[in-house]
Amino acid sequence: MKYKNKTLQISCDGGAATGKSTGARMIAKKFNLKFLSSGLLYRYASFLILKHKPRNVTSFLKKKFKNLNYKKLDKINLHTSQISKKSALVAKVKKIREILKNYQVNFSKQNKNCCIEGRDISTKILPNSDVKFFFVCNINIAAKRRYKELKKYDPKLKLQNVKKALRIRNILDTKRKNSPLLRHRDSIEIDTGKLNKQAMVAKMTKCIKKKI
Repeated sequence: MKYKNKTLQISCDGGAATGKSTGARMIAKKFNLKFLSSGLLYRYASFLILKHKPRNVTSFLKKKFKNLNYKKLDKINLHTSQISKKSALVAKVKKIREILKNYQVNFSKQNKNCCIEGRDISTKILPNSDVKFFFVCNINIAAKRRYKELKKYDPKLKLQNVKKALRIRNILDTKRKNSPLLRHRDSIEIDTGKLNKQAMVAKMTKCIKKKI
């Protein structure tokens, strides 16, 4: 697909389990854009810290993310409850955020046509993105969605615990000092609690086509 401005960059933000990853992946595929999940980067950083327990976390992660092949992250199970808890803490650390921010910014420079999803993409990573989406979802629907996703990794998992973890994560993300979860003034709301996948993609597509 050709674009008026020759390039197309889309940012997708939102809280935990709001469907932003699904929406971003689907729209990236539809418009032939390179896709990046910042959440997966934070999960990978947490996975590395838990596994290697480095003395100097900053220098350790700098080396690991310098020549990271993003595609290999799909081959690692980064969706355990332990990694989820660690990610919320890791995301609060300014020096770690800078390392991951650099990776994401470089990704957007190398891939002019891209779609990046996370919590501070519109505000910090791609403030000049052509289209900005902000995903929201009722906490009960979001919890059921995340529960279904994690159940295959942890059969003993309880829905109430998933819901509690989502609430805590969203509070931590919106209240943290460094790059909190904020809605950009130019963002378009996507309520995945009221839209199925087809309707979600249709709405996003309509908004994107207005720009290209």
